[in-house]
Amino acid sequence: MNVVLRADVDGVGKKGDMLQVADGFARNYLIPKGRAIQATPGVQAQAAAMRRSAAAREARQREEAERVARTLVPMVIRIPAKAGAEGRLFGSVSPADIAEAVSNQSDAVLDKRSLQIEEPIRSLGAHEVGVKLAGAVEFVLNVEVVKG
Repeated sequence: MNVVLRADVDGVGKKGDMLQVADGFARNYLIPKGRAIQATPGVQAQAAAMRRSAAAREARQREEAERVARTLVPMVIRIPAKAGAEGRLFGSVSPADIAEAVSNQSDAVLDKRSLQIEEPIRSLGAHEVGVKLAGAVEFVLNVEVVKG
């Protein structure tokens, strides 16, 4: 049976793809769950429109992510934090703190979930934080924690 996916289905395809699948898989799983509809000429045209809009949206997201990366790569984001005499912080610098500092110190906005930190920052000094944005744009953000 020919179907058009209405949502991404792991191991099957992405939203807007037109596929040939087993009749039982379509009737018992994809169509009842709302993840696909049977392909008709009108639905095929709609699927093509969905693919074009998704491609345009992904291109815009990638362009925006590259602009943010070009802005942030040369910058050093300074975050003031309370620290003891040995340079250990009272608390830690979390991804939310870094995202807030980025928005305060530049025109870029980062989501805290896009920051790749294994564990929170607990010391003064320079740190490198990985950032993964939409469109597979990845870069390293330089963060300096200063006594404040």
